[in-house]
Amino acid sequence: MSMKTIMVIGAGQMGSGIAQVCAMAGFDVVLHDLTEEFVNRGITSIEKQLQRQVEKEKIQPHEKDQTLQCITPSISLSNAASADLVIEAAVEKMEVKTALFRELDQLVPEHTILATNTSSLPITEIAAATKRPEKVIGMHFMNPVPVMKLVEIIRGLSTTDEVFQQIEELTKTLKKVPVEVNDFPGFVSNRILMPMINEAIYTVYEGVAAPEAVDEVMRLGMNHPMGPLTLADFIGLDTCLFIMETLHEGFGDDKYRPCPLLRKYVKAGWLGKKTGKGFYTY
Repeated sequence: MSMKTIMVIGAGQMGSGIAQVCAMAGFDVVLHDLTEEFVNRGITSIEKQLQRQVEKEKIQPHEKDQTLQCITPSISLSNAASADLVIEAAVEKMEVKTALFRELDQLVPEHTILATNTSSLPITEIAAATKRPEKVIGMHFMNPVPVMKLVEIIRGLSTTDEVFQQIEELTKTLKKVPVEVNDFPGFVSNRILMPMINEAIYTVYEGVAAPEAVDEVMRLGMNHPMGPLTLADFIGLDTCLFIMETLHEGFGDDKYRPCPLLRKYVKAGWLGKKTGKGFYTY
């Protein structure tokens, strides 16, 4: 089955990035969100990203125009009826995702693959909300999507080899690198990254060092492009907390217990760059 039309659900930072790379690869993309305002904000974000690439002479102006022409806005989920693949990049809540997949299952054609960009939730549980669990798979893109090469491909318990191979090939078509991982909480990326971030927060909480010092040690000593606390602010401290809670619940191991300081910052509304304050002020 050749894919022609891809619906991306969620026009936020991740969803608009996924829509952009799909459109740049020549697919017809339906970018869906709850309101016209959200969708238009996503398309504006894509336009700005493409314009930056034009200014850096990475793409030609006509390539920018072609990419934008491939994207159709949507605020009606019934538009999924034309999709060969749906990539969900909605809010990271199991009840939202299962409700969405249950509805999509009724709307899309029989051949359509349903993929989720979840960063930590179990694919098997999401797939169980549908009558096509064999056609449900995880595609965990990294942020920012147009720049980062990795896509974690996660099979659910029922995902077929054929579906996996189709998504693997699609990922390569998007000029990304697919890496197969199994369906465990946090997969590989967040199972390793988030405890590191959590431990960095503990070093601040326990008075071992200031945030600037922690980040400098990791940048200069471990050759990380940015320190873990800067990265946490960019990801969003609420997202970091959610993933740590998912790991803690999924494994039942205290090594995944979120640092009390992380909880305190989230309760205070200090969520990082998006709110102007986290471990740093923006």
